[in-house]
Amino acid sequence: MPRALVRGQDLRLARYRKAPELGPKILFFSGGTALRRFSEVLANYTHNSIHLVTPFDSGGSSAELRRAFSMPAVGDLRARLLSLADDSVTGHPEVAALFSHRLAAPTLVQDLKALVSARHSLLKAIAEPMRSLIQSYIAAFYKHMPADFDLAGASVGNLILTGGYLIHNRSLDPIAFLFGQLIKTRGTVRTTTDADLQLEVLLKNGRTITGQHRFTGKETASIDSPIQSIKLTGEADDIDTRDASKVCKETRTLIDSAELLVFPPGSFYSSVIANLLPNGITKALNKNPVPKVYVPSLGTDLETLGMNLVDQIQVLNAHLSGKPQTKDSAPKTARCSIDFLLFDSQLLSVSTEQLDSICNKMGVQIIDIDLAPDNADLDRYDDVKLAEALLGLT
Repeated sequence: MPRALVRGQDLRLARYRKAPELGPKILFFSGGTALRRFSEVLANYTHNSIHLVTPFDSGGSSAELRRAFSMPAVGDLRARLLSLADDSVTGHPEVAALFSHRLAAPTLVQDLKALVSARHSLLKAIAEPMRSLIQSYIAAFYKHMPADFDLAGASVGNLILTGGYLIHNRSLDPIAFLFGQLIKTRGTVRTTTDADLQLEVLLKNGRTITGQHRFTGKETASIDSPIQSIKLTGEADDIDTRDASKVCKETRTLIDSAELLVFPPGSFYSSVIANLLPNGITKALNKNPVPKVYVPSLGTDLETLGMNLVDQIQVLNAHLSGKPQTKDSAPKTARCSIDFLLFDSQLLSVSTEQLDSICNKMGVQIIDIDLAPDNADLDRYDDVKLAEALLGLT
């Protein structure tokens, strides 16, 4: 058992709670929704967490923005920024309220025009100069909005991010940084790449599916055959996805600065593995010698059809090695790049044979501790217990 989970944890956690601005840099690779409530809890202990989220969502309102502007998805970015926002009186809750607002019928166009002209009540509640800055991004979106754009259910935060993306030469990092400053985000949130790419999976039965929303089972029927491999693809046949997806220097620096690297609960392929696909991510990860932790999801993950926990760790390790393999071709005895498996055996049943393979054959240290919530929701870890367990590894 790591020293941090045995001795000194209470004192360290008390120190983090007292001065979260001095908390550790824990880096999470995830999508936007699985860690929403967890991120709010984590901000009580550290304001230095790093969140690299996926920009490959192809469904919902993100699909309309991607269709109209040939851009990466910004919904997960917005969601994580908002979950880390300072909603106290010392923050800017009025800005967060605007970014969280969604346009609704029957006043879609009227509300958008009110935002563009700064007559909307949510925008008027924001003090200058922030009001004019935000208005400029909304105006940029409106200027480039196609005539057939469907505004139904559009998130104002997504529209602001889109306007900033267009103003900043189709780059997400500048507007993500500014967005975070405006709502006083207690942590750093970036997408792994700002290239306009899609996820493509090959199923074991030979079927190829392009588009994240088509294989997650949330907007379409769930897959009927296990996922064999996953990659990035572009709209154009001649697009070099490896080059297009290359991560920027700032992202590599964030990875290098992390004190703990975490692969948290979330959809296995579209939230966790997807973050390892952009060019340069695994190289940056392998340069940082700090521990890597895998926290498996609870409940039913439709993307892990036909997979057990050993399979998941093996596929994750294969992608970390830069040599992706399928769960069928990956050797079960290979030593693993993952240092710790953190879970609660009362919530996730794992056979003795699997634990033996993970620990003794793959060399992963197993941390089996109480992460159960007080309520009856056994499909989720308790956010405080999970946060404190991860903080104990720093």
